[in-house]
Amino acid sequence: MPELIPLPLAHEPLPGTFTVDTGTTIGADGDALPSAWVLHDVLAGAGVRAPVVPAADPAATIVLRVGDPVRDSPEGYRLTVTAERAVLEGGTAEALARAVQTLRQLLPPAALRRAPVADAAVRLECCAIEDAPRFAWRGVHLDVARHFMPVAFVLKLIDVAALHRLNVVHLHLTDDQGWRVEVPAHPRLTKVGAWRAETVIGRNSDEYDGTPHGGFYSLDDLREIVAYAAARSVTVVPEIDLPGHVQSVLAAYPELGNTGRPVEVRRTWGISTNVLAPTEEALGFARDVLDTVLDVFPGPWVHLGGDEVPRTEWRESPAAAERTADLGLSGVDELQSWFLRRLHGHVTKHGRRVVGWDEVADDGGMPADTVVMAWRGAEKGVAAMAAGHDVVMCPEDVTYFDHYQSGGAGEPLAIGGLTTVEDVAAWEPAAGDGPGRLLGVQGQHWTEYLPTPAAVEYVAFPRLSALAEVAWTAPERRDAADLLRRLPAHLERLDALGVNYRPLDGPRPGQRGGTGRRRRA
Repeated sequence: MPELIPLPLAHEPLPGTFTVDTGTTIGADGDALPSAWVLHDVLAGAGVRAPVVPAADPAATIVLRVGDPVRDSPEGYRLTVTAERAVLEGGTAEALARAVQTLRQLLPPAALRRAPVADAAVRLECCAIEDAPRFAWRGVHLDVARHFMPVAFVLKLIDVAALHRLNVVHLHLTDDQGWRVEVPAHPRLTKVGAWRAETVIGRNSDEYDGTPHGGFYSLDDLREIVAYAAARSVTVVPEIDLPGHVQSVLAAYPELGNTGRPVEVRRTWGISTNVLAPTEEALGFARDVLDTVLDVFPGPWVHLGGDEVPRTEWRESPAAAERTADLGLSGVDELQSWFLRRLHGHVTKHGRRVVGWDEVADDGGMPADTVVMAWRGAEKGVAAMAAGHDVVMCPEDVTYFDHYQSGGAGEPLAIGGLTTVEDVAAWEPAAGDGPGRLLGVQGQHWTEYLPTPAAVEYVAFPRLSALAEVAWTAPERRDAADLLRRLPAHLERLDALGVNYRPLDGPRPGQRGGTGRRRRA
């Protein structure tokens, strides 16, 4: 068995090796073509320029076919490698996308580089693999609001996520500390809201770095991200956090708030008490933003946040109290659910489905078709399923990868907590007993203390590799000790891809916190 992560359902070694060289040709038609071109680009990095021809061409030595479903799964695939050819089969384009990533892991690690490092032909051990995922939602979350991440890194994360057969990339695009989406109808969001004057040093100390920080994605940037992900059958889920986590909005448009007073884009971490006012003007603004998001992101899900919304301003506002009475609500605390239900109607009218953090299930909350992301503990997810919601399990104690990875003094600054790769490998998500479904699991990367792409990669891997196996591999096939045994070989692939992962025995010298602003708190 090659050291594949995640582990496939069935693997049978076959005699011989398959050679990828200048004579290799990729055969594909129709829905198989996107994956064929992804494979074409992978092989080009290994120095093999494999033309793409029709699947029926007798010259094709790697063939991709969309046909009957495998293992009754839309993502189930069959991969057969013999000495003469490799055949990838599945019932959908998504299935072939997963097969290509498994074939990619069968390549020698050096073949994953962007240019060849040796003249020798690339050889694969012959085998037969049949596989299908455990969960439909296998996600990775990236917070680009607290620290902006360039497009090139988002594309790299998508590519490495696809390598692990993850299929959702969740972008947290807005927060108190920055707004990252171009919205033509509201240009001050990016002119003002995308930039903070400076950033606090460490854990909300009295020191600031004195350096402006920010950035945003143009609509073309976002279309590029979506198209790159789609070619790998990865869905990008946009998150616009409402009605809290909006201080960057109110810096640009203070009239949308409860006080009307000017505020700045937040320079510190934590939860701001600044929230949107419960007005038609604020709802109209939110709908404008969502219309832009719905146009750019074609996927089935739109995330509305809905977490950590202080009621302080509403409780102190006569206008909010009057609005509460007019709406027939029992108190201002219910304004959050009212606000989000209005936006739910707007999103679902466009044929999309709303996602929210588990607070959206509080206070009677959102309609049952809202997907709940259970971050405050597995019990929140179980309760949401009992109330009819489909759930993505992402409990903070095991899937928040901004936590420390060990108790060692050399670990760089993190938000707190301790989540080891062993913890992730051993985790079994709670299922609940419905009527809602457990859609899947997701790993989170909040970036208050992750200022660079390298810092994100350090906390993501290898923990995200372990989570990928939780998400994909059937529980009867999973074995945490075996996963940890396979990880060293898998890390060679991440080396070839230039991923700044944390070695299993601790951080490298350049990854340690040292004694400066990245020192362990």
